[in-house]
Amino acid sequence: MRTHHAITLLTAAAALTLTACQGDLPSIAPTSAAPTATTPAASAPAAAPPAKGKTATLPNLVGKGLQTAQDEAQASGFYALKSHDSLGRDRMQVLDRDWKVCSQSPAGGVAMETGTTIDLGAVKLEETCPVGDVAAPKPAGSTMPNFVGQGMKAVRGALPSNASITVKDALQGRMVLQESNWKVCTQAPSAGTALSGQPVSFTVAKTEETCP
Repeated sequence: MRTHHAITLLTAAAALTLTACQGDLPSIAPTSAAPTATTPAASAPAAAPPAKGKTATLPNLVGKGLQTAQDEAQASGFYALKSHDSLGRDRMQVLDRDWKVCSQSPAGGVAMETGTTIDLGAVKLEETCPVGDVAAPKPAGSTMPNFVGQGMKAVRGALPSNASITVKDALQGRMVLQESNWKVCTQAPSAGTALSGQPVSFTVAKTEETCP
């Protein structure tokens, strides 16, 4: 009977201890998900208006060497530069130092946007500038133009691309290798003749030579 009584007392003590421990534990309340706030998307800033081009005064480049003129234009902020043959011969300005400026468009001494295209008319150093740019040959239409005295390279460019063209030296029977250095002395057919696909021929001389 003592043993049974002791077991009963131990069981009661354990129950009291467990109850006391449970009383010390904090109660855990059920959690609920916090509502997520939706942030409105920020609106994109309005596009800024395009900035106007910078302006500068274009220097007067006439009379200068072509390379020097280009350098001065760029130093002033102008980089859109091109050049052409003032004598209308369609020559390329391969070595700018060998050419001089006869005309410029737009004219110098005026303030303008630096993005403006500057066109420089030029001739070789040993040549004389024309009073005004010599017009290039007009494209041939249904009749043969008068090409006498004009640069052979420019004349070829004025004829149809499929034209059959013969070019011979009028003075010494030399080979005509660089047509931009030659001018027309004679032509066949003659000016005013109807063009209907027939071959055309020219005799030429060097630009500085006199035609026979």
